[in-house]
Amino acid sequence: MDILRFATAGSVDDGKSTLIGRLLFDSKAIFEDQLEAVERTSRDRGTEYTDLSLLTDGLRAEREQGITIDVAYRYFATPKRKFIIADTPGHIQYTRNMVTGASTADLAIILIDARKGVLEQSRRHAFLTTLLRVPHLVLAVNKMDLVDYAEERFEEIREEFTSFASKLNAADLTFIPISALHGDNVVSRSENMPWYQGSSLLHHLENVHIASDRNLVDVRFPVQYVIRPHNATSQELHDYRGYAGQVAGGVLKPGDEVTHLPSGLSTRISAIDTFDGPVEEAFPPMSVTLRLEDDIDISRGDLICRPNNQPAAAQEIEAMVCWMADTTKLQPRSKLVIKHTTRTARALVRDLQYRLDVNTLHRDESATALGLNEIGRVSLRVTQPLFVDDYARNRLTGGFILIDEATNGTVGAGMIVDAR
Repeated sequence: MDILRFATAGSVDDGKSTLIGRLLFDSKAIFEDQLEAVERTSRDRGTEYTDLSLLTDGLRAEREQGITIDVAYRYFATPKRKFIIADTPGHIQYTRNMVTGASTADLAIILIDARKGVLEQSRRHAFLTTLLRVPHLVLAVNKMDLVDYAEERFEEIREEFTSFASKLNAADLTFIPISALHGDNVVSRSENMPWYQGSSLLHHLENVHIASDRNLVDVRFPVQYVIRPHNATSQELHDYRGYAGQVAGGVLKPGDEVTHLPSGLSTRISAIDTFDGPVEEAFPPMSVTLRLEDDIDISRGDLICRPNNQPAAAQEIEAMVCWMADTTKLQPRSKLVIKHTTRTARALVRDLQYRLDVNTLHRDESATALGLNEIGRVSLRVTQPLFVDDYARNRLTGGFILIDEATNGTVGAGMIVDAR
C-alpha cells in the first residue's frame, strides 16, 4: 500500500483543522475516547456541534486561540492508501513552518473561505507550494454552506485562482467545493451540490497518481552508512560490505553498471538487500543496502549513479533560500554549514541577488539581507563538491539545509536553481 503525504494550508479561520478532523472522523481514524473528549470540550464551550478542529489543534495555545501555530503531523489510512498529513499554519510569520511541511508533500490542499474568496494569503500559499514543487494542488473551497452552496460563487473563485496560477508553475490543479463542518464533498459526495460532478476530497486523495511524480530516470543513491559486521561469526558475514541509504532517484537492479562519486570508478551491483531480505529492484523512496562487485573506497556522503547520467559536482551554487532563524540574518559573507543529502560541508554566502516578496512576487534587488521567513535567491561557495541536480528535476538531490555552526540549529532551507 503506498503512502500519500499531503500538506494543508489556509488563512486564519478557513477551517483547516475542521477539515482534517472531518477526514479523520469520517474515515474512522480516531478512537472513541478522543471523540468523547472533543464532544466534551465542545459542550463546555457551548458549541452546538462537535468541533472536529479540536482533534488536530494539539497545542493548548492553539486551542485557546483557535489557530494553528506549528506543523502538526497526523496519520490515517483507508483500504486504498495510507496518509500523512502536515497541517501547516497560514500566517506569514510561519512561512518557515509551511516550507517544512510542504517540502516532502506529494500534494497540497489550499483552503479558501467561499465568503472571502482568493486572499493574499491564498496566493502566498499557492506560490510556496509551487516553489517547493509539490506535484499536485487541490483548491478546497470551504464553507459552501454559508453561500447557500451557490455554483456561481464557486466558479468565480475558480476563475480568479486559475488566472493567478497561470503565473506559477502549477502542474496539476483540482478544485473541490466542500463544507468541512457538515462533511459535504469531504468523504462522500454532497447532495447539496448536485451541480458539482467531480469526486469528493477523500476519493481524490485516494486515487491521485503519485508514482510517476518521483524521478525514475536519474539514478541517485547517496550513501548514508557503510555496513561492515566486525563481530561476524561466519566467513560470509565477515566479508560482507554493504552501502546503506535511501534511493533518491531512478531504478536500481542487480547487474546494473554504476559509478561512484567522487572517485569516478565504475562497478556493478551484485545484490540489493532490505530489512525483509534481497530484492530485484529498488526505487524512490526505498531504503536499501547495495552490495557491489568490486571493492571501492566508499564512505558516507558519497553518491552512486549511472556512468552516463551523473549529477553536477558543484562548488558554486545558486539557490532559492527560505531563512528560518529569528536571531540572525542571512547576508553576504555569512559562513554556514550546508547539509545536502548525506554530505556536509562549509559554505560561504557570496551574494544575495534579490529578496522575493511572496505576496506580490516582486523581486527586491536592493535587499542586503534575509530575515526570518524571508525568501531570496542566494549564491553560495562550498568547500567541497556537492553532487547536485536542479530542484525542479529532483527534490531530494536539489534541496539542502543550512546550519549555524555555533548553535547547530537549522537556519535555512534551500532549493538549487543552478550549479557549477
